Amino acid sequence: MLKKTSLALGGAALFLAWNGLLLLFLWSRPGPQNPQKNPQNPLGNPKLLPAQLLQLAQDAEAELRLQRDLLLQIQKLSQQQRRQKTPKPPQILVSTEAEEPPVIPVLVLACDRSSVRRCLDKILRYRPSARRFPVIVSQDCGHAETAKVIASYGQAVAHIHQPDLSEVAVPPEHRKFQGYYKISRHYRWALGQVFRTFRYRAAIVVEDDLEVAPDFFEYFQAVLPLLQRDPSLWCASAWNDNGKEGLVDAGRAELLYRTDFFPGLGWLLLAELWDELEPKWPAAFWDDWMRQPEQRRGRSCVRPEVSRTMTFGRKGVSHGQFFDQYLKFIKLNDRFVPFTQMDLSYLKKEQYERFFLQQVYSAPEIKLEQLQKESGKDLGAVRLQYRGRDSFKALAKALGLMDDLKSGVPRAGYRGIVSFVCRGRRVFLAPPSDWTGYDPSWS
Repeated sequence: MLKKTSLALGGAALFLAWNGLLLLFLWSRPGPQNPQKNPQNPLGNPKLLPAQLLQLAQDAEAELRLQRDLLLQIQKLSQQQRRQKTPKPPQILVSTEAEEPPVIPVLVLACDRSSVRRCLDKILRYRPSARRFPVIVSQDCGHAETAKVIASYGQAVAHIHQPDLSEVAVPPEHRKFQGYYKISRHYRWALGQVFRTFRYRAAIVVEDDLEVAPDFFEYFQAVLPLLQRDPSLWCASAWNDNGKEGLVDAGRAELLYRTDFFPGLGWLLLAELWDELEPKWPAAFWDDWMRQPEQRRGRSCVRPEVSRTMTFGRKGVSHGQFFDQYLKFIKLNDRFVPFTQMDLSYLKKEQYERFFLQQVYSAPEIKLEQLQKESGKDLGAVRLQYRGRDSFKALAKALGLMDDLKSGVPRAGYRGIVSFVCRGRRVFLAPPSDWTGYDPSWS
């Protein structure tokens, strides 16, 4: 079609040139010597020449209009054919909201540890986006050296200050626990800033003595939709209370579990949960308060096989409680797991219980002595059964697990079951299959 258009344009140009030459020839042609000799020749009569030229010009103009209309028709036809041959790309309507990853701030609670630098360095090193994961450091205590360290990060972090640094009035028997009262007051104020002042819809909470794993942000980004869709979940934690090196399968860092125990130590909550907790927030011991049935209300948290945080803060209000015996041995994951590319729907309550309980109670029951003699993951999973509080604590202590219970719930437990690894073998420390619920008197 392009070739036809070029030919038409060339023809029009040739027509114009020919008519121009013809007009020039007629104007320059000399008149006849004897006009009377050939009266039949109209060109031989000079008086008729202007009229003849006018007629020729009109004919040329009509021909030009014809050629122009022809060219326009050719071009129009060519454009129509090109549109038919080149289909339009399909219109894909994509929701901007679905494409845009959510913004999840990281709230770092700090006080008087200048070692907060270790915490912040790893957070800033591993976060994939400053816009999607803004860092808010809330400082209590008014410690000048710690404030200077936080300020050295400039605009990389937002530094806010808990305004009430006064002593907290506590019952006389709790005088030595004043630090726990201040921590609870700080948590309430800082979470209020995140959800009320800044109006975020979710937040990750860490303390200034935590170091995070390379896939810390990947993990929380992946589990956030679970919390939003499953009302039986109320938090996700980066921590495994029984995550010591010999008690986890480091080669299965992608494994995630449900737990009835609130782990803390790097955890994600939604604004809706803060709406529920804020009006009744406790004066002290906020984490154990979270573990009470009145707050948990039968809900669970997500926790990993291998922890995505580790604590380096031996010194604190707990005076190193559990640190030397447990916390310093927690295995920090060092392998990036692409959780956002994985199907985590197995963590929904119905699916999880169907699979997990079948796995636990189909495993053969053995005695502790037999477990301690045998080793190797090739031997398959086994089950150790306990029937009461003392039985649980004795087995947990013998296996190196944390043996304390909060409101009757064992650390990392789900429906009373604690999953761990012993001598390379998967073990379930479990109550009988007719388990009916936790007994708060076990605490």
